[in-house]
Amino acid sequence: MEEAQDNYYYYDHSSNNNGNNPSSPCDTDLDFSFNSTVTDRTFASSSARSSLARSSLTLSFNDRLSTTSSSAAAAAAATFSSYNSFDSLHHRRSDPQWSAIRTATNLSPDGRLHLSHLKLLRLLGAGNLGRVFLCKIRDSSDAASAQFALKVVDRDTLSKKKLSHVETEARILSLLDHPFLPTLYARIDVSHYTCLLIDYCSNGDLHSLLRKQPGNRLPLAAAKFFAAEVLVALEYLHALGIVYRDLKPENILLREDGHVMLSDFDLCFEADVDPTFRCDRVGPTRRRRSRKRRKGVVVEEMAAEFVAEPIAAVSSSCVGTHEYLSPELLSGNGHGNGVDWWAFGVLIYELLYGTTPFKGGSKESTLRNIASSKQVSFPPAEGMEEAEDLIRKLLVKDPRRRLGCSKGATDLKRHRFFEGIKWPLIRHYSPPELRGLAVNRANGSGSRGGHVMAVAPKNRRSWSLKGLVEHMFRRRKKRYSRLNSSSNHHHQANTNCNYYQYKVRVA
Repeated sequence: MEEAQDNYYYYDHSSNNNGNNPSSPCDTDLDFSFNSTVTDRTFASSSARSSLARSSLTLSFNDRLSTTSSSAAAAAAATFSSYNSFDSLHHRRSDPQWSAIRTATNLSPDGRLHLSHLKLLRLLGAGNLGRVFLCKIRDSSDAASAQFALKVVDRDTLSKKKLSHVETEARILSLLDHPFLPTLYARIDVSHYTCLLIDYCSNGDLHSLLRKQPGNRLPLAAAKFFAAEVLVALEYLHALGIVYRDLKPENILLREDGHVMLSDFDLCFEADVDPTFRCDRVGPTRRRRSRKRRKGVVVEEMAAEFVAEPIAAVSSSCVGTHEYLSPELLSGNGHGNGVDWWAFGVLIYELLYGTTPFKGGSKESTLRNIASSKQVSFPPAEGMEEAEDLIRKLLVKDPRRRLGCSKGATDLKRHRFFEGIKWPLIRHYSPPELRGLAVNRANGSGSRGGHVMAVAPKNRRSWSLKGLVEHMFRRRKKRYSRLNSSSNHHHQANTNCNYYQYKVRVA
């Protein structure tokens, strides 16, 4: 059993230290030594423990180190040098992070980012593969909003298998361009170090947030908010053929605007995806005759459905966190995309009830509960019928019958638990107000109000007689313009689904 222990790579445990003290050592090149850290929710193999105990990473970022790169590292740096121009295509290219990087690369002789451009502020965390620092671009004018997490991997201390995990994570990060997934701003290979410059999430992870709530659980609306954003992130990964395999609250980071960001992609595996597009006939409806007594026309409603799910993905590696492992993964007979949908059901359960559904007195008993024929049970709670129904359909032991394994997120979005969510606008929903969640709305991703469970009340308007007459005239004019519009106009069938209905005239 192998697990990622990098579940707190991108955020800082010490929120009281802002790292901006002019008298702190951060103003000079820093020299850090670290010890390994293992959480109680992860397995740590003896080889991993011994390698971490042997390694004491001492890293000093200065001009000398940034220019002494091996030929292999130089080739890798050339491969990833396109990141400096990738911001022109990235959906977050207007963020201060990209602006700071553009400033640094424009002043660089070779147009690339080097370690000498980075100023380390403090250590954020340590894991199974490396260490993570909070850093910023030197002499950046907007230091507060242009902070990064720098993941540093010492390749000399890792086995060949661990090195393959590092390359897997770097390759996957280079593919991502999504609001709820991290951005790889640069990869820097120097000597025997591999450095990945990625997003810094100041609000910690979802596991830490749960521990701050009464009963270690979230209100239904908050759980639905985070589950919906994680679902969209998984949908994007699966569309790329990436099976995540390490979904858990510790790997769901919270940005400063309160939205989620998945982390740690070293346990992922990639597979082929065959996207499909299908149109189904929903049923005929008859349009009401107009005032001119025109002949009524029959309208057929067609549902268009797009699915991109790695249904043929197969792997036999047993990796992950024990409380989130699926039965087919434990059997060792091979598993596919269903492991992510099983873990998604476990995640929703933990968000709502404060514990995982098959947790036992020990890790071994938890694994036995997962592998047995025991079905999921729920504590008594009111108003959880829809959530329980979704969880039951996700925690089906047979992956062939599990919700999501055939059509992925398309099936989940249609479930009643997510009713009312406007999926194209989800990134603009306001995050829930929770204890321990400090949301910086000024630097957010454009949250424009609204929530998955909230409906904005209509503002009362006071009318004068003249204003009322003008308003009624505008409404009447708009109504007649709709009646005379083209009948080929597309109408959205259901805001809870990622498909649309098209009305077609039939003679």
